[in-house]
Amino acid sequence: MAIREVRQMGDPVLSKVCKEVKEMNERTQILIEDMFDTMYEANGVGLAAPQVGILKRICVIDCGDDPICLINPVVLETSGEQTGQEGCLSVAGKAGVVTRPNYAKVKALNEDMQEVIVEGEELLARALLHEIDHLDGHLYVEKVEGDLFEVTYEEDEE
Repeated sequence: MAIREVRQMGDPVLSKVCKEVKEMNERTQILIEDMFDTMYEANGVGLAAPQVGILKRICVIDCGDDPICLINPVVLETSGEQTGQEGCLSVAGKAGVVTRPNYAKVKALNEDMQEVIVEGEELLARALLHEIDHLDGHLYVEKVEGDLFEVTYEEDEE
């Protein structure tokens, strides 16, 4: 489909609360496909609709298992604790240390507008909570312990 521009920290759209998705239509299907394409192009693990300038409660995640699309996600349960490095496509070239729950259980709708429950630990839990934060107008930098630091990603050599 299309690669969309990822909005960067400071863009007002990233601090707004997103609206619930009431129905699936062609524009929303195209948005979801574009979000996956944009996330993969940027080598990201997750992407939320406000990051591409759309104030809808939609996020996509792929931690290497199966790609996940969450529409109107709600956190049902969290437990444990993990502290680790976190980055964001909307805070390009930076990362920071963030403590989040180690387990998360989320209820959402999938692309067919059917209810799904997604449970994850470690990276998936971090990604779920990070992306849902975006839908409520929050960036991970609000939770960073200490300062952000520069990161560079080497291209894979094959």
